[in-house]
This record gives sequence, C-alpha cells and structure tokens, in this order.
Amino acid sequence: MKFIEAGDLQVCYELKGSGYPLVMIMGFSGNMDWWDVEFIEALAAEYRVLVFDNRGAGRTVTPPEGDFTLDMFAADTALLMDRLGIDRANVFGFSMGGIIAQALALRNPEKVNRLVLAGTFCGGRETVMPSPEVSKMLMDTGGGIEGMCARTLRLMFPERFIAENPGFAEGFITRCKSAPITAHNAGRQLVASMKTGTWQRLPEIKIPVLVATGTEDILISPENSRILAGRIPGAELVEYADSGHCFMSTAREKCLKDIIDFFNR
Repeated sequence: MKFIEAGDLQVCYELKGSGYPLVMIMGFSGNMDWWDVEFIEALAAEYRVLVFDNRGAGRTVTPPEGDFTLDMFAADTALLMDRLGIDRANVFGFSMGGIIAQALALRNPEKVNRLVLAGTFCGGRETVMPSPEVSKMLMDTGGGIEGMCARTLRLMFPERFIAENPGFAEGFITRCKSAPITAHNAGRQLVASMKTGTWQRLPEIKIPVLVATGTEDILISPENSRILAGRIPGAELVEYADSGHCFMSTAREKCLKDIIDFFNR
C-alpha cells in the first residue's frame, strides 16, 4: 500500500494488475482490506484495479474536524484519479461507495466510462431503510472491535453462508479488524451518505450502468437497487439469489462473470 496527497487527505491506496483502469469505492466504515481478496485478484487479472481508503476510513489521514459530505467523497475520488494519472475509468461502487460513485458520475461524468452500483441506494428520503433490528445492530458500539466485527459479519452475509464457510468468516473478521474506523469518523460518514440523495438527478446519468444486489440483503434492501435501476436510463439490474449484502463473495463466480461481461462490451 502507498500514500498520496489529495487535497486535505493523505490517501492510502493500492494499484493491482494492468489494463483499463477500474476504480473500486468501498462502503461505510470499511477500508480496502475489506474487499474479498479472490474477487479483487480476479478483477486485477483483467484490469488495473485501484482500491483505497475513503475519507475518515482505514489508513487515509483525514483532518479531525469538520463534516463530511457526499460531494466531498466524490471530489476525493476524482482528485485521487487525477493524482494517479487516471483520466477515465470503469467504476465499481459498493454500499456507501455506490452512492459516492453516483455522485462522481454526476459531478465528473467525463471520468466514468461504465458504472457498477453494488448493494447500494440513492440516499435521502427515497431510501428504503433497514428494519429497526438491523439499524440497531448497525449503530451498536458495544463489545469493542470484536463486537463490531461480529456484527458486521452478520450484516454482510446470510447466517447459512457464515455457518457453511467458517474459514471465510474467520478471514473476513481478520480483515475487518485491520485499521478500524473511529466512532467519530463513522458518524461523519453515515451522516454524509444519508443527508443528501441522488434520486432527483439520477436520470442525468447517461453512461452504461449495471445495478446489482443480493436478494437476502438485510442491510440495504434490494428494493433500493430496483429504485436505482428504474431511475437511471437504460440501467440493467441483476439480483443474486441466496446472497446478502456482500454478494461479491457468496455469488463470486457469477458476479465476476456479469461484471467483466458488462465492462468488456
């Protein structure tokens, strides 16, 4: 991993592979270690993959004061691309990273070639919120890092998948523990992702878009992906059965095929 100055940040990032650039934008509270290793390696066999820690997350050095905004995250991504000499790229936005990717496509359409919106939402009042039980789990701060990682595992994957794949679950917990976000920065990220929505402007997105979701996603309801696909002209929608929020792992082979086919058209 490396660091590069981008505005008021020292962004922690990594580039893998070669070929056409692919920018991966991580979700709420996560960092680049949270990506499924096999998923990233498969993409890096096809593209020059950029992974990085968002403002406030992981190892990216962020000013301690001030609010975060959706436009700020999009500007961070655009500036990072500039600093790394990436003029235009395919973009994959996961969860909160998906709404950042929407903002990037609206703010800097010249930088986005094709866009995958994975397990994400449009923000604002049009968002279909999770159940009270899931919201409580998301906001729970008990149990320290161990408790946070255990809850995150349950939010990301169906219970059946966790039980059947103990080795994968253990690896996810290990990655989750690396460079954890502070409660202060998690709060700033959450407010930024929910305060401002993209729903009104989604019809302005004119590039090819693939919207993807897991049918058992308890964190971000699949209905949010259906809303996005209905608002973005020409957007395609794919739903992965028996998969939760991190369908990139539970349906990895099918997901990779769909993404690569979409990017390579």
